[in-house]
Amino acid sequence: MINIYEVLETNQMIEQENLDVRTITMGINLLDCADADVDALCSKVYDKITRLAKDLVKTGEDISKEYGIPIVNKRVSITPISLVGGAACRTPEDYVKVAHALDRAACEVGINFLGGYSAVVSKGMTRSDELLIRSIPQALAETERICSSVNVGSTKTGINMDAVRLMGETVLETARRTQDRDSLGCAKLVVLCNAPDDNPFMAGAFHGVSEPDAVINVGVSGPGVVKHALSQIRGASFEVLCETIKRTAFKITRVGQLVAQEASRRLGVPFGIIDLSLAPTPAVGDSVAEILEEIGLEHAGAPGTTAALALLNDQVKKGGVMASSYVGGLSGAFIPVSEDQGMIDAVECGALTLEKLEAMTCVCSVGLDMIAIPGDTPATTISGIIADEAAIGMVNQKTTAVRIIPVVGKTVGDTVEFGGLLGHAPVMPVNTFACDAFVNRVGRIPAPIHSFKN
Repeated sequence: MINIYEVLETNQMIEQENLDVRTITMGINLLDCADADVDALCSKVYDKITRLAKDLVKTGEDISKEYGIPIVNKRVSITPISLVGGAACRTPEDYVKVAHALDRAACEVGINFLGGYSAVVSKGMTRSDELLIRSIPQALAETERICSSVNVGSTKTGINMDAVRLMGETVLETARRTQDRDSLGCAKLVVLCNAPDDNPFMAGAFHGVSEPDAVINVGVSGPGVVKHALSQIRGASFEVLCETIKRTAFKITRVGQLVAQEASRRLGVPFGIIDLSLAPTPAVGDSVAEILEEIGLEHAGAPGTTAALALLNDQVKKGGVMASSYVGGLSGAFIPVSEDQGMIDAVECGALTLEKLEAMTCVCSVGLDMIAIPGDTPATTISGIIADEAAIGMVNQKTTAVRIIPVVGKTVGDTVEFGGLLGHAPVMPVNTFACDAFVNRVGRIPAPIHSFKN
């Protein structure tokens, strides 16, 4: 049983160490909104979201006030919209109409983001999937709260290279469509491999087809708490280090469990999962890179970084699963460059490169996240980066992702200011050798041999 005394134990974490519940995300199934008429579809989608999520924001605010726990974001994830719009949407513009309806619904219920403007195409693309993907640049340019994701591969099916090639072009076109805002549209677009059905974190959140009609998923974050705990045991053995991270992750997860159960009860929606992810913010002391430095590195990116991150990720998961029977989503440590001041510092001093970040994604929660690159980077190069990251996920049976931002008009050495939780980022250099002949092959990369486990 969870009681208020366990939460009171974490007061110092909340008041001094940046502990927060990063998001309460309501997942909503929209399959029953399907219609052959696009206007009717838009109306049904808007009505269902506003009906089910009408009290989400107020409930989050009430819980936050009563328990003294900061709840930063209230969000909604929906069924991948390419599955819902197949009968009605015959052009990319039809999908953009749906995006506007989703954006109006998000505005009406007061959430900050709505995820699920998505397609799952790991083995192949339907016509509906392709139309949805081609609509993404316009949809993200014309909406404020919509997030988009496309799953291009999985351990079971391999990597759909036709989709990878198309997503390289889509990322670049999204950058161009939002160039007046430093290509900010790309910050709301992520390309995934092995995407989970229950992820509460944007931009990759969607409500999977295996989920109930509606569900509450909670994402908890506390890199500042972990850093503070490790600062108390400097020089200790690896055994002590690991135990400290596990115990801290346990306490953080219990806070999320309380919030999730309360939100579920008050909203009358089943509780899904707790996602315990050390998701940094630009705030001082809220950095995953600083945890790695506390473990013993001069900067993130130094030799030993991948090993330290692997240790951190594993102990966070072990502590989390002790605290809740339903840990899911991504869970572990995020390494978004623009959202982590320690990562930014490491890039600026030359300790951290794109290639080292790729190595770190073998053991972190997600992948190449919130990385600004030159705006003149070719679409095929972006596709090659996506393919590399998807291959890491496919072979290692883990979720990987690419949220990369080719900032139009910017080059290496420039800095981009995104604002808010998205922070700022130095523009990082990209390998300039071509991969066009590889990316332009048609078909898919087969699943690895260890995928055949039936």
